[in-house]
Amino acid sequence: MCFLRFFSLLPVLSSVLVVAAEKEIHQLSAVPFSQVTLTDEFWSPRLQTTREITLPHCLDWCETTGRISNFAKAGGTIEGKFEGIYFNDSDVYKVLEGAAYILANDPEPRMQQKINELITKIAGAQQENGYLNTYYTLVEPDKRWSDLRVKHELYCAGHLFEAAVAHYQATGEKVLLDVACKFADLIDSIFGPDKRRDVPGHEEIELALVKLSKVTGERKYLDLAKFFIEERGQARDRELYGKDLQDHLPVREQSDVVGHAVRAMYLFSGVADIVAETGDRSYVDAMKRIWLDLTTRKMYITGGIGVSGHGEGFSAGYDLPNEKAYAETCAAIALAFFSSRMNRLFADASYADVFERVLYNGLLSGVSLDGDKFFYINPLASRGVDRFETSGGRQGDSAQHRQHWFSCACCPSNVVRFLPSIGSYMYAHSDHDIYVNLYIDSQSTLALADSNVNITQKTRYPWDGKIKIVMEPEKVCAFDVYLRIPAWCADPEMKVNGKQVDLDLRRGYARVSREWKRKNTIELNLPMEIQRIEAHPEVKNNVGKVALQRGPIVYCLEEEDNGRNLQFISLKRDGNRKAAFRPDLLNGIVVITGEAYVNRHSGEFDSLYRIAPEPLSFEFTAIPYYAWDNRTPGEMLVWLPQDPALAAPMTFSNCIRPSASHVNRKGEFEALSDQVLPKNSGDKDIPRFTWWNHKGTREWVQYDLQKDWLISGVEVYWFDDRESEGGCRAPQSWKLLWKDGDRWKAMENVGDYGVELDQFNRITFPPIQTSALRIEVELQPEFSGGILEWRVF
Repeated sequence: MCFLRFFSLLPVLSSVLVVAAEKEIHQLSAVPFSQVTLTDEFWSPRLQTTREITLPHCLDWCETTGRISNFAKAGGTIEGKFEGIYFNDSDVYKVLEGAAYILANDPEPRMQQKINELITKIAGAQQENGYLNTYYTLVEPDKRWSDLRVKHELYCAGHLFEAAVAHYQATGEKVLLDVACKFADLIDSIFGPDKRRDVPGHEEIELALVKLSKVTGERKYLDLAKFFIEERGQARDRELYGKDLQDHLPVREQSDVVGHAVRAMYLFSGVADIVAETGDRSYVDAMKRIWLDLTTRKMYITGGIGVSGHGEGFSAGYDLPNEKAYAETCAAIALAFFSSRMNRLFADASYADVFERVLYNGLLSGVSLDGDKFFYINPLASRGVDRFETSGGRQGDSAQHRQHWFSCACCPSNVVRFLPSIGSYMYAHSDHDIYVNLYIDSQSTLALADSNVNITQKTRYPWDGKIKIVMEPEKVCAFDVYLRIPAWCADPEMKVNGKQVDLDLRRGYARVSREWKRKNTIELNLPMEIQRIEAHPEVKNNVGKVALQRGPIVYCLEEEDNGRNLQFISLKRDGNRKAAFRPDLLNGIVVITGEAYVNRHSGEFDSLYRIAPEPLSFEFTAIPYYAWDNRTPGEMLVWLPQDPALAAPMTFSNCIRPSASHVNRKGEFEALSDQVLPKNSGDKDIPRFTWWNHKGTREWVQYDLQKDWLISGVEVYWFDDRESEGGCRAPQSWKLLWKDGDRWKAMENVGDYGVELDQFNRITFPPIQTSALRIEVELQPEFSGGILEWRVF
């Protein structure tokens, strides 16, 4: 068992920050996705699921929701109105990009035909001058380029460019690439230093233009990408869009990563591309500052980024709440893009460490094991109930169950384009160096200056840290191989051609420099201990808590294995923890088992002092975080207390069974006594119980107790959303009833039944012995009502 601090797993090489820029930049190349074939037991089945389930699923949803038919309507081949949200074109482009990656390795004729038909529709929707956006063509044709801040025209264009490049690289066909170039030429004729000076509200086109420039050789696309980056934060005849859109300062002056998480990561991915392609080192300091702020103050242990209530974006440093983590799947993918580019730019393994953390945890959790359900947000704690309404087609803060689709479907379409390209992230190389960043059983071909090199990896990673790499250059030649030594690994070992060697560590890589011949081998052993990870003490939500990690995998406890009320559990410091592979569970996983405590209920205080109850011991089971919510929906926790005193006490609220005359959602009952206190009566950021959509009626809500309890008072915090123009108000009146044997009795001599807002409304009475309590309300005419918390004492 090993104990580590989370941020110690994310080494920031301070020396790197002060090294001259000329020595920093390495400009490594990625390996084309078509040059890597995965043959392992972890990724290969997932890619098969992506090919056979996820891709057809996403295409079907794009069809049934009108996303694809929008192109036919814009092209005039069918009649009809635009369907969906103004950026829906982007989902089609992302799905098409994913299809291209899949077709490169599996050119299945029916899928090829379907994609060709889709490309024909897209090409048909392009206007004569090159313009292509179905929303503006069908809805607001006279308002093109009028709302760059909100309407995502340039964002959609960027996803078209990425899809076109991927399709051309996969098939050699230029139909979609020609469409993309025609549109890019139009955009270039409108925006630029001597033209319109403006920026996209949602970054993406910057990195896409770099891709387009590289595949076509057109320098103007690269220059346009740089223009959009240079123009950010520059108030030249326009109003700046502010921090949420990273438009508050010029990029070179930015130090804190702020605003919308996906946009920020797409922006800095584009900046990294510009540095790599142009050699402009003036952005390096800003990129390093942003990276430092991101990975040492604003990233979850799963690699997730973004906090609920902050516009899908970043909060202050160390503000990393678990249940309210936003950690959007798209943001994880965007961080993967940024970290991989930083790795290729600086040849530093710490960036690949973050990529791996994101990949195996906060990104992979975004899609179900069966491939047809998705998370929009990825919290680190869940009560396992649908307590909130969803908003804008996104998964609500506690609708913690994957969904088949969203009206805002950026996450499913992003997943389907990322996973098939995973092989392209395994290696980076220069003319004479090979960097191994991911360990996956696979076969690959890399082109060096002196020879092509075929590489075979044999491994059961991420479950086992033993890796065998066979190097087969087409001819004998000398080059260096750099093997990433993950920050989580304390005692790596390596053999070359069967002989033990000392590790020559360079920027987190073990370097092997030699003349290589066919069948030369490297054997790497990265022992995977079960590690207890603690967070920085400024992360207030996790003080006194630890998370479990083994290798690159972060673990969680789930209700399915450990029962309800996970908040009562604490981990024993020396809990005889063991790891074991379970081929029968969740498509094959390593589970962690060990000893834990669970707090127990020992009755209410009936005197001033009593003997402290001892917690009970039990054996817990932890599963990989990415695999949660693939069975019966239920509670989940990543961070667990190290001391029973820090776990939630089992109280009266855990010994009741609520019921009501009506409830909006069944899961809302838990909000009545969840001990989550509201900021005010209109607080929609916490769970709530409501009688919605009953209005102006008499309703009731009831606690049935496990046994007769001695009760002397209750207090109620009413839900009232008048400030947000909602339909719930505090009730017109209410009263408390108690059960005397089999009869309900109204509570007498309690004074005023308060309906005040932003506070608890308390009533007290002489102690009674009862097995049930009921609140009966008269709702205001034309309004419903609800309760944020009901406490009994």
